[in-house]
Amino acid sequence: MKYIIYILIFFSISWSAVPSKTVIHIYKEKRKLYVVKGNDTLCNYKMVLGTNPIGDKMQEGDRKTPEGTFKLKSKYPHASWNYFMWIDYPNAESYRKFKERKAKKLIPQNATIGGEVGIHGVPKDCDYLIDNKNDWTWGCVSLKIEHIANLYNTCPVGCSIIIRP
Repeated sequence: MKYIIYILIFFSISWSAVPSKTVIHIYKEKRKLYVVKGNDTLCNYKMVLGTNPIGDKMQEGDRKTPEGTFKLKSKYPHASWNYFMWIDYPNAESYRKFKERKAKKLIPQNATIGGEVGIHGVPKDCDYLIDNKNDWTWGCVSLKIEHIANLYNTCPVGCSIIIRP
């Protein structure tokens, strides 16, 4: 019995340490989000972005969605948007680009990088925002209520998120 417990503990630790092969691909210009696991596309959804959707996030408050490779940092139920899936923005690459932009005087020296970027749903009865392609967030990616629920249940914390122009 003691050996069975040790084996179970070993396998549970080993499985949790295996990186997720699930990847969320976001194409800003197409307003499409794809979930891929290995060679299989599990689902794809229409989505909208921040109110200033063109280009990479430069600084806090610019209402742009960051571009690059990120990880799903956390996820939790949310009172306004059903679910919130927190992206690890800013990461090391985000800070590198931010410092470079300050050095080139592309943004003010007192600018801050921002944060709290994620993937979430829309307010209740507002799926039309996605259907009508209304970019309404402060820089997050927004999906229909049903789609954020599916994404929340499909994608584990730690999976990769690739956001392209």
